[in-house]
Amino acid sequence: MRSLLIYLKDYKKETILAPLFKMLEASFELFVPLVMAAVIDVGIAGRDKPYIVKMCLVLIALGIIGLVCSITAQYFSAKAAAGFGTGVRHALFKHIQSFTFTEMDTVGSSTLITRMTSDINQAQSGVNLVLRLFLRSPFIVFGAMVMAFTVDVKAALIFVVVIPLLSVIVFGIMLITMPMYRKVQSNLDSVLLTTRENLAGARVIRAFNKEPDERKRFERENQALTDAQKFVGRISGLMNPLTYIIVNGGIIALIYAGALRVQVGDLTQGEVVALINYMSQILVELVKLANLIITVTKAVACGNRIENVLKIRPEMENGKKQCDPARISGGEGACPAVEFSHVSLTYKDAAAESLTDLTFRVERGQTVGIIGGTGSGKSSLVNLIPRFYDATAGEVKVFGEAIKEYDVESLRSRIGVVLQKALLFKGTIEESLRWGNENATEEELEEALKISQAKEFVDTKPGGMGFRIEQGGRNLSGGQKQRLTIARALVRRPDILILDDSASALDFATDAALRSAIRGMGDELTVFIVSQRAASIQYADLILVLEDGKIAGTGTHAELLDTCPAYQEIYYSQFPKEVASNG
Repeated sequence: MRSLLIYLKDYKKETILAPLFKMLEASFELFVPLVMAAVIDVGIAGRDKPYIVKMCLVLIALGIIGLVCSITAQYFSAKAAAGFGTGVRHALFKHIQSFTFTEMDTVGSSTLITRMTSDINQAQSGVNLVLRLFLRSPFIVFGAMVMAFTVDVKAALIFVVVIPLLSVIVFGIMLITMPMYRKVQSNLDSVLLTTRENLAGARVIRAFNKEPDERKRFERENQALTDAQKFVGRISGLMNPLTYIIVNGGIIALIYAGALRVQVGDLTQGEVVALINYMSQILVELVKLANLIITVTKAVACGNRIENVLKIRPEMENGKKQCDPARISGGEGACPAVEFSHVSLTYKDAAAESLTDLTFRVERGQTVGIIGGTGSGKSSLVNLIPRFYDATAGEVKVFGEAIKEYDVESLRSRIGVVLQKALLFKGTIEESLRWGNENATEEELEEALKISQAKEFVDTKPGGMGFRIEQGGRNLSGGQKQRLTIARALVRRPDILILDDSASALDFATDAALRSAIRGMGDELTVFIVSQRAASIQYADLILVLEDGKIAGTGTHAELLDTCPAYQEIYYSQFPKEVASNG
């Protein structure tokens, strides 16, 4: 939590003025019992009405000044806390954006969402209360004790006993509950994950009639959160009654001792009232301090969780070279577009390799088909090219340079990637396309729509490219979403285009038209097509057949049909031998 306080650096004035004005308010509050004692001992005892009126005006003045100081302190503390929350939220979001897929997979999206929302809100509330009460409450407690000594030393010894007892209770409960609040926040992560999965997969859950099971799962995790909150709440709830018992015990002792000392003439009635008022002030402030401790405990636990995310350093180090394919000549001996040399990949905490010893070379302008069974490593392979993951062994080169030497943004600016899951963001079709290139002309957008075979349905939508897409593309079919994501990638005019099973929802005719249009884009475009369909990749210049993360065969369609059993099995499972031979 301590390292997060750097985000208060722009609010130094507010962090000083807020507690300062609270201390001023507390100082005026400490004078109130003395004024009351004077009213009783001088004004009432002497029946001096002008003196009573004068002292009442003093009390009103102290109240007004204290109110102004309190409002001013509230303003500055709220401003500093809001600024702190904004700074932490910006820093955390920026840091998360630097995560590789590995860190995203490890931490989990539900955890990151909790950190961005609930945890930051708790930390912000903690900062607000600390600026307002952290100095004020102890100042009132010890100030009241000091003022009590100015009234009567013997009676004030009761304060010396009461305050340490209260401190033991308050700080003891804080130390016990702090780790418990961390557990509560972890349980909140689980509830958020379950909720998110249910909302995202609502259609699947209903299709398989799993609502009762998911309801039980949610109730189980929600109950775990409830039980944890109730348990820590019971312990935190002990703070108020225990502090009340001790402080009221102190008040009883004060009244008893005060009565005896008034009887013998050592104390006046006003001084006893002043001592009781100081004890009451201590009670009120310790209740505030107890609530502050609970909030601060939550805030510290949440701040530490935020801090843990900020401490995660992406394993991928950024290179410095700019990706400039234009420098590569097309003559003999030119650098290949992509080259894998004995590449292996093991995902973090995985028990086995996902890719093993891959070696191949792709020349510029070639179309490469990648095929294999489910889980054979097709997506893992293409994810290495834009450096979504780093190879754990071997070397991946793009345009003749190891990808680790490139600046990541520069490298990815030359690569168009269409992932398996077609994801569109809320906005117009034009806004979605401009994700590829925000400076694209209308002609370039139209061309991308034509090549991706999306123009035919875009023109039928109300407003054309001005048609608004709902969150996640809910108002589009699967095929429409896939074609728009392909168009989005084409708008940037990439040198390498990766289609990761991105035409699975398209019919064969549209798929064929799409591949034909992409081939017509020119000889400089290198295309990787990942597909489960043999028909989608059979005309590729080079086909890679993957099996259990290894290359089972490379070559053209005809070569693989003669030499690769794995390819034969896939192909003939989709095309009976009679049809294939006739073709």
